Amino acid sequence: MRFLFKTSYEQDIRLAKHGGQVFWYGLLLAALVAAPLLPEYLLSQLTFILIYGIVGLGLMLLAGFTGLFSIGHAAFFGVGAYAQAVLSGMGWPFPFALAAGAALSAAVGVVVGLPALRVKGIYLGIATLAFGFIVAEVFARWESVTGGNAGMTVGPARMFGWTADTAASFYYLCLVLAVLATLACLNLLRSPTGRAFVAIRDSEISAQSMGIHLARYKTLSFALSAALAGIGGALYAHQIRFLSPDQFDIVQSIDLLLMVVIGGLGSLHGAFLGAIFLIGLPQAISAVKDWLPAAIGQAPGLKAVVYGAVLVGFVLFEPLGLYGRWLKVRTWLQLFPFYRQGLFKRQKSFQKSDRLR
Repeated sequence: MRFLFKTSYEQDIRLAKHGGQVFWYGLLLAALVAAPLLPEYLLSQLTFILIYGIVGLGLMLLAGFTGLFSIGHAAFFGVGAYAQAVLSGMGWPFPFALAAGAALSAAVGVVVGLPALRVKGIYLGIATLAFGFIVAEVFARWESVTGGNAGMTVGPARMFGWTADTAASFYYLCLVLAVLATLACLNLLRSPTGRAFVAIRDSEISAQSMGIHLARYKTLSFALSAALAGIGGALYAHQIRFLSPDQFDIVQSIDLLLMVVIGGLGSLHGAFLGAIFLIGLPQAISAVKDWLPAAIGQAPGLKAVVYGAVLVGFVLFEPLGLYGRWLKVRTWLQLFPFYRQGLFKRQKSFQKSDRLR
């Protein structure tokens, strides 16, 4: 195993803890930069993974690091998408429209975060779910702005004479924003604000006894999470080029929550692993449909059944998600041949926050 002997504070706060991380993350970045060499369809799927990864980062801040669950996160996603579509249609450059959409989503997140000051757990989930229904209804009824159920078209991203009108150009735009969002979240979690989020997640009473203002940090967590969802929604609008209210319903909210749970709560890696799962699983189901019996392969609810089975399996056997499974595989490889069989047995019974209390 790798043991790090830290001799300075600068070494402790460094983003890359050792040379291995620099090598592997550099290799990953090089592969992502070379991704436009892939076929256009695969590149579009990778673009969707980056977009949903940004949304997942926001939901991970809220659910994974602050312990506040939202079942209406598609509302923030939709606010950012429609704000981007409307402002772009008015001729706003992409960066200004993106910033305005993120700010509007953050403001809506503050409004939704206010109930989090008094309720938590399932009651907070119900409150966010109700808000999601309200926003979806506003999208459908406000026809003069959103186009209602008829939908509205969205043009390509434009800024200062440059237009992202090709799959490769827009992919690079999403890649830059995804990298910036990831670095911003990494630095946020190393700051006193990020540590306050984690303290609230693990024990609100203990956090309050240490002087953490619960109302302020809960509201801030909702605002930051909504802002990242708004940025993802703005990119989604330009990628899909057509918006309708049914794209931001309760099913989308459940998909987003499923994404971070399966990816691994409490890990930024889990946001992108969950995005890969969310985008890749439907493609995998479509690929094996023809090999299944007709009664199963052609069943209309096959996707929902597979999603539900996978979620139940992760909750029962791998509560730390895909990233937690990777950590176990990595530990097994590092300890081999001295791996002890019951090393992770306790993790099957307790969530991460429960073990830290």
